[in-house]
Amino acid sequence: MAKVIMVQGTMSNAGKSLLVAGLCRIFKQDGYRVAPFKSQNMALNSFITREGLEMGRAQVMQAEAAGITPMVCMNPILLKPTNHTGSQVIVNGEVLRNMSAKEYFAYKKELIPEIKKAFRKLEEFADIIVIEGAGSPAEINLKQDDIVNMGMARMVDAPVLLVGDIDRGGVFAQLMGTLMLLAKEEKERVKGLIINKFRGDKSILDPGIKMLEEKGKVPVIGVVPYMELALEDEDSLTERFNKKLGGLIDIVVIRYPRISNFTDFNIFEQIPEVTVRYVTSVRELGHPDLIFLPGSKNTMGDLKWMRQNGLEAAIKKLAEDIPVFGICGGYQMLGCRIDDPHAMEEGGCIRGMELLPVATVLQKKKKRCQVEGVIDELDGIFSGISRCPFKGYEIHMGQTVYHEACDVSEDIYSSRIGNNVVFSANNKNVYGSYIHGLFDQSNIAHGIVQALANKKGIKIEDGIFENYQIFKEKQYDKLAETLRKYLDMEVIYEILGEAYLE
Repeated sequence: MAKVIMVQGTMSNAGKSLLVAGLCRIFKQDGYRVAPFKSQNMALNSFITREGLEMGRAQVMQAEAAGITPMVCMNPILLKPTNHTGSQVIVNGEVLRNMSAKEYFAYKKELIPEIKKAFRKLEEFADIIVIEGAGSPAEINLKQDDIVNMGMARMVDAPVLLVGDIDRGGVFAQLMGTLMLLAKEEKERVKGLIINKFRGDKSILDPGIKMLEEKGKVPVIGVVPYMELALEDEDSLTERFNKKLGGLIDIVVIRYPRISNFTDFNIFEQIPEVTVRYVTSVRELGHPDLIFLPGSKNTMGDLKWMRQNGLEAAIKKLAEDIPVFGICGGYQMLGCRIDDPHAMEEGGCIRGMELLPVATVLQKKKKRCQVEGVIDELDGIFSGISRCPFKGYEIHMGQTVYHEACDVSEDIYSSRIGNNVVFSANNKNVYGSYIHGLFDQSNIAHGIVQALANKKGIKIEDGIFENYQIFKEKQYDKLAETLRKYLDMEVIYEILGEAYLE
């Protein structure tokens, strides 16, 4: 039977995901077969496994750190918000249905058998399972039906490490307040406290740490510094959304309300002299070198949002001079129209941006698959990425087809798009694709940036584009090295019931 340890936080974005990834990396380095687990994840960043099943990207990142292939049993329940009060509920990689928050709250305990089944499957594989909680275990209005924090710990008898975020202030109140709101049995599960994202001289913290340990009766097993790491974040809480300064190559991603899979563009942030900015208004847009329209969990709603705030008109004007590239939902928006005959989003039909000669019909069944191949011949500024090999995955409700007229009718739909993974328009500035992860191949990202540099007359030195997978491996090793230095790994191994060999 696998050994288990759980990381919970005092709040969202306390750093649980990265700490789980770091522990996975450490245990892997120490010779264990290790796997991450999160019973319920709420995220719009998702991934498709080899089997065509959908899971949260945070557990994919953690699986990468563990050196294993992502498996849907690592994340049996995925909630993808469709609006402010409801989500698409995905169980074991398959869409169950859309539910309101109230409906899901009443239903979720019925999913406990699925959580246990997924966990048992993971136990067959792993020596150690590192579980991630969600939000805070001290949400007293949710504790009775909890399946992701202390409820999950109780299911598998997991000891807990509680993490507080000092960067947002009040870390002692966070940790102490959380312990005070836990039931006696829950508090007994907490075997160690971690102060995360610290900047400064630790000696200044020592009096507070001593008092916290005296009052809370739980040891502080680490003060982890604020780390500058280029690894994937959870959805809208990511700090990368706040970057506003443009670089020599200025790339803009439109941050609409239901943005999904923004991790598609992470690779560009690792390229020197390239800045990726996430913008929500015409004022922030400026005149970038490239505009990305990312995926969306509500394509029609997000297109209406762009139409209402003026971003659509501004992007259409800029497309006369600079490239615009849509991925998944962004690709659908660039077409002439989107039809929703089954009311999968908002129902009815909406005019697209009319920058690509395609039309999309939203289907009842979601397409989920991994894909690989070679990009077909492209025209325009990005012709240089023609014939580049790629790997990625598709995850979308729409079927998109070519047509020559914007006023397209069902009988003239054709398959002229064929198997092209990137479809370009006649004006040679507008591109669209359904492939998530398309740019993770360094040669494709390199080709795009090089084309933008050539257009501006800027020289970018050869050899600076490191393979993205190699880059991420170095980041995981850096994360593990830092945690080894600032966490008491001997105590963590004692909690696991394993001997610690330095």
